[in-house]
Amino acid sequence: MSQKTSHGLPIVDASEVGMSAERLMNLNKHFKKYVDEDLLSGWAVTVAREGKVAHSASGGLADRESSKPIADDTIYRIFSMTKPITAVAALMLWEEGLFELTDPVSKFIPEFGESKVFEGGSFLRPVLGPQTKAMEMWHLFTHTAGLTYGFMYQHPVDELYRRAGMEWGFPRELDLAGVCSLLARQPLLFQPGSEWNYSTSIDVLGRVVEVISGQRLGDFLKQRIFTPLGMSDTAFYCPDEKQDRLAALYSAHAKTRLATRADAVDRGTHKMPAADGGGGGLVSTMGDYVRFAEMLRGGGEFNGQRLLSSRTVEYMGSNHLPEDADLTSFGRPLGAANDYDGIGFGLGVSVTIDPVATKTAGSFGDFGWGGAAATFYWVDPVEDLTVTFMTQLMMSPHTFSRQLKQLVHQALVD
Repeated sequence: MSQKTSHGLPIVDASEVGMSAERLMNLNKHFKKYVDEDLLSGWAVTVAREGKVAHSASGGLADRESSKPIADDTIYRIFSMTKPITAVAALMLWEEGLFELTDPVSKFIPEFGESKVFEGGSFLRPVLGPQTKAMEMWHLFTHTAGLTYGFMYQHPVDELYRRAGMEWGFPRELDLAGVCSLLARQPLLFQPGSEWNYSTSIDVLGRVVEVISGQRLGDFLKQRIFTPLGMSDTAFYCPDEKQDRLAALYSAHAKTRLATRADAVDRGTHKMPAADGGGGGLVSTMGDYVRFAEMLRGGGEFNGQRLLSSRTVEYMGSNHLPEDADLTSFGRPLGAANDYDGIGFGLGVSVTIDPVATKTAGSFGDFGWGGAAATFYWVDPVEDLTVTFMTQLMMSPHTFSRQLKQLVHQALVD
C-alpha cells in the first residue's frame, strides 16, 4: 500500500516524528476560537518534522460571504513571504559568483550611488547629506540599506514615499526598474549599515536579480525556483482560471477586531502587474510554500532538486546584524519594542538568536518571515521542523506566530 502524502511530503502519525497527536489538537482548538468569535474567517497550518507531515489542519472559510471552505489548493496572497523567495533567487546568483555581498548596489542600479541621506528637518524641508558609506548588497538582504515603507508613518521620509505614490505598493504603471529609480530619488533614513528598518530593500534586490539574469523577476523565479520545486500555483497574480480558488481578503476592524471584508486592499492580484515586486506580491498555496520551506530545511534541496548549497542556507539563516545585535537594539522594529528581543536578521529572514529573550518557545537559529495578511512560516534546524500558516487577515492585531510557536513546541515530546 502506498503511503499517503500531503504537499509533496509523506503523512505519518505524529508519534513517529517525536510529536504528540493529542497535544497538536490544542492548535486546532486555539484557532477555532478565532473563527467562532468572528476574528478570523479561516486558517490552515502544516507542521512537518524530519520531512514528514505530523499535522495538517484548517478551519473556517476561505470566503465567508460565499461560504467557500478552505481547501488544500486555496490560493492566498502571501505579501512579504515573497521576500525569502527573492532572497533565495539572489543567493542562487551569488553562488554563481555573479556578485559579492560587499558589492555596491550602484554597480547594478547606478541611481543608488546618488541617493542622499536624511539628516534632519521635515518632509517639507528635509536636510540631506551624502552617503558616507556606499549601500552594499548585504544591506538589501538585511533591511539595513536606509530604505523604508510609506505605510510606516514613523519618519518624515515615510511621508515622502507616500507623496511619491508609495504607501501600500508602487505606482501601477512602473516596472521594477522604474520603481527602483523612484526609490533612489527618495532620501535614505540613515547611513547604510548603521540601523535596521523594515523596507523596500528586497524589492531593490529583486531588481538586481533582473539586471544580473537579464530576466523579469517572475520569469526567473518560475524557471529557477517554482518549476523545480513543483510550486505550480505561485505567481505574481492569480489568473482567471484560478480565481475561484483565491481566498477572500479581510482586515481586523479597528474597534471590534472582527474580521471585515477588505476587497479594497486587494491590489494587483487579478492581473499581471507592471512590476514584479521582490518584497511582496506573490500568491501561493499551502502546498507550494511548504515545498519552499522544506527546501530550506533540507539544506537547499527538495525532492532531488537542489537550489542552494547547505552551507549557503546555513549562512542565510545566520544573524548578519553587526556585533550579533538583535532588532530591538539595532533597529526600528515594526511592532512593540519587545516583539524583537532576541531576534536577529539574516539574508532575507529573521533569525532567533536568544530564545529566552524572545519570551516565545523556539530554538536558537530558527528562521522565517511572515506577510501582511498574517501568513508566516519558520524553519527550525534544531528540531528538524517546518511550520507554515495561511490565512488572509490584513494587519492582524493578534500574535499568531508567537502563539503557534508555543503550541507546536508543547507538542514536541521526544
